[in-house]
Amino acid sequence: MNTIRENYSLNNYNTFGLACKARYFLYAEHEQDIIKGIRFAREKNLPVFFLGGGSNVLLSDYLNKVVIYPGINYINIVKETTKHILIESSAGVNWDDFVAYCVKQNWQGPENLSLIPGNVGASPIQNIGAYGVEAKDFIVKVRGIQLDDLSVCEFNHNDCRFGYRDSVFKNELKDKVVITSVCFQLNKIADYKISYKPINELFEQKKDITTAKIRDAVISIRKSKLPDPQDLGNAGSFFKNPVITKTQYRFLKDMYPDIPHYDVANGIKVPAAWLLEKAGWKGYRDNHVGCHTRQPLVLVNYGNATFQDIFIFSEKIIKDINYCFNIRLEREVNIIE
Repeated sequence: MNTIRENYSLNNYNTFGLACKARYFLYAEHEQDIIKGIRFAREKNLPVFFLGGGSNVLLSDYLNKVVIYPGINYINIVKETTKHILIESSAGVNWDDFVAYCVKQNWQGPENLSLIPGNVGASPIQNIGAYGVEAKDFIVKVRGIQLDDLSVCEFNHNDCRFGYRDSVFKNELKDKVVITSVCFQLNKIADYKISYKPINELFEQKKDITTAKIRDAVISIRKSKLPDPQDLGNAGSFFKNPVITKTQYRFLKDMYPDIPHYDVANGIKVPAAWLLEKAGWKGYRDNHVGCHTRQPLVLVNYGNATFQDIFIFSEKIIKDINYCFNIRLEREVNIIE
């Protein structure tokens, strides 16, 4: 399927389930296909957009771009010791399929990140995280193609400059590199991460813990809190948890004694979901778009929402939270126009 297609529907390539078309679309099965697509875009004088699992994007109705889907699909063992295993996964592997594969081999590391939508190629960009674990905890190397000269490049862990839902690929290297594979170092001797309260409560006795049981627990928790994009279009958490100053936190604490918080290096992190619920957004619906009834951070498409519907709805939330708490929320979902 590595032919370049015109006016191609992306309806099935975004978890919001929005109607969207790309001026040109290429399903890239090899690195050379990606290079082919980039060269084609330059001939047409059009921008390139690399679309993964479509789980962290809000796509406009029509993308006047060359959209490339890196569909390269493999998982290889690179190196193995008594304690660790180094594996390389291509960018096109579905993230949860990758986690399931690792759990089946009893390789420990990503089980807390079960059921996160998207592909492996997005994991270092977003530094995906959940339940006390982040992708950076086991990513050791990222391979990609530099868009300026189409050369192959590699980045070690430090080169990636990981932060909270952040990396060099979202900043200095944004639109400069396309990721083609990621190397992960996983544990063969378990070092389970069960400090997150709902998981910890399930394993209070700290006995008979396995990667499979943790994966099952995470899947159960996620399903109880988050809607399945197959049933209700969404892109997961739409906003980041804001980090505020200690002074601002103390001011809010006086007004809202129940405000939860987490100490971080550069201030105090406040759960965005708490802010939205406190401001009355949980379960709020405006025609075809709304905040989910169980998790207000998740904006949902009730069936016929458009790009504009969701974008305007998110703008209203940002303005309201800023008005209520003097905190400006930042979108976690990428807006693609």
